[in-house]
Amino acid sequence: MDKNTLIMSFGKWVSPINIQKLSELVKEQKQDYYTKKFTTESYIKFLLFAQLHEYESLEEISDALLDEDLQKILGFESISTSQLSRKNNNINPLILSHMFLDLVWKIQHYHMKSEKRMPLKIIDSSTLPLNLTNYQWAKFRQTKAGVKLHLRLVFMDKNAVYPEKAVITTAKEHDRNQLEVLVDDKEAMYVFDRGYVDYERFDRMTDEGYFFVSRLKKNAVIREVHSFSISDDCPVQSDKRVYIGSIQNRTENVFRLLEVKDTKGNFLRLITNRFDLSAEEISDIYRSRWAIELFFKWLKQHVEIKHFYRMSETAIQNQIFLALITYCLNVLIQLEMKSCKSLLRITRWLKRAIWKPSYTWTRKFDERSSPLKNLVVVTLG
Repeated sequence: MDKNTLIMSFGKWVSPINIQKLSELVKEQKQDYYTKKFTTESYIKFLLFAQLHEYESLEEISDALLDEDLQKILGFESISTSQLSRKNNNINPLILSHMFLDLVWKIQHYHMKSEKRMPLKIIDSSTLPLNLTNYQWAKFRQTKAGVKLHLRLVFMDKNAVYPEKAVITTAKEHDRNQLEVLVDDKEAMYVFDRGYVDYERFDRMTDEGYFFVSRLKKNAVIREVHSFSISDDCPVQSDKRVYIGSIQNRTENVFRLLEVKDTKGNFLRLITNRFDLSAEEISDIYRSRWAIELFFKWLKQHVEIKHFYRMSETAIQNQIFLALITYCLNVLIQLEMKSCKSLLRITRWLKRAIWKPSYTWTRKFDERSSPLKNLVVVTLG
């Protein structure tokens, strides 16, 4: 990345991308053979610019090159939609996946400085609907098509979250099939919903030393072993040791079952293999699951994953990873500046100052700062 790019706000924003690692991946994947101007690096910069501005089509992205500053950054004055389409279809998603994970590692580095407690890792998926006529390869119902983003989100507190691992499949892939892929850290507490309930896997996770809390299905059969006493002022209705399942399909381990009320007054049954925490702590841990719902909402509202540029599986995976990279770049500038400003506001400032010197953008972080100026947070909206 040249010096002129780096002094601009756009250059400051994309500077966490490791260009050396990117070049090594490009060479390893033989990605830029016979490429004269539209290299993988310029493709990534261009598509991140498009994600930032939420462009809905390759035509709109191509037209953006009327901007002379963008021409200087990319090194060419025009690109056709057909060239954009070919590049989008030819870039190996593995390259963008590695870029995403490298940015995640940098986010983790910030949190490792201040956080010592066991992190919560929330697992869930979101289905992105597609037109069956154009996306036959993604068919999952008689009249529907779609892809599914399986995600692991790290929850430090209500204002500090970031995506850590992502798997993209067709929508027909069941959530339970991805649980073992997304659970790989014994130093974390996992939180997921009832779509991931699997008695055999719960036993295996417990035997292998993984901790979790999940919502249990209403029709789950339980056999009570012991009931703990609950104080009158406790929001938890009951706290028991139980076996889950019928005689034919029952867990080998004893689990902890809690009954709690949600904000609407409905009863929820929570299952966990943590016995060292209070009932209130387990209930609060499960409530943190809302953060991943907000994250998916943020993605769908503030980057471009509702309108896919092209119809191939490769193109769709690339677009989703670019959206995740965009989010991570926003998080990293927020962490670097130790700002309490929301990601949405930070993005608005960046758009306004994108070709101006980076200090024009970053000095906004200090304006009208709150007494919590030195608190590192990551807000979603």
